[in-house]
Amino acid sequence: MPADPDDTDHTDHWAALVPELLVTDLDRSLAFYVDLCRFRIRISRPGDGFAYLEHGQAQIMLEELSDEAWQTADLSAPFGRGINLQIEVTDVTALHARVTQAEWPLFQPLTTQWYRDGAIKHGQTEFLLQDPDGYLLRFMQHLGQRPSPP
Repeated sequence: MPADPDDTDHTDHWAALVPELLVTDLDRSLAFYVDLCRFRIRISRPGDGFAYLEHGQAQIMLEELSDEAWQTADLSAPFGRGINLQIEVTDVTALHARVTQAEWPLFQPLTTQWYRDGAIKHGQTEFLLQDPDGYLLRFMQHLGQRPSPP
């Protein structure tokens, strides 16, 4: 199987903002993120219920719920209400095919969007799905830009 271009070793790169998601079952979340969505485990501390993952330059941390977890209030499913995490990939169509082949439910199917930014529009192909705990993920690939009519 050819190497996934998003699975590049970024050992010298640490993102300036890395969300840490509380999860109910770390093994189940790792199966989703690593096996299905092709994240790479950068740091793993199974005894602490913790993993640091990356996909290309996107990075997230997963922490299994415990008495030591930084939890500001009781959690109820779906987790992460009010936020979606945009994750840039180099081949969103291939990832979408992998997810649909695995019959993982989509929140939004693969679509192309053009977002206005003044006199230009930025294009991206994207799809959304929820992880096992309900966090909303938007996988996307940039398409470039074009003029935006006034």
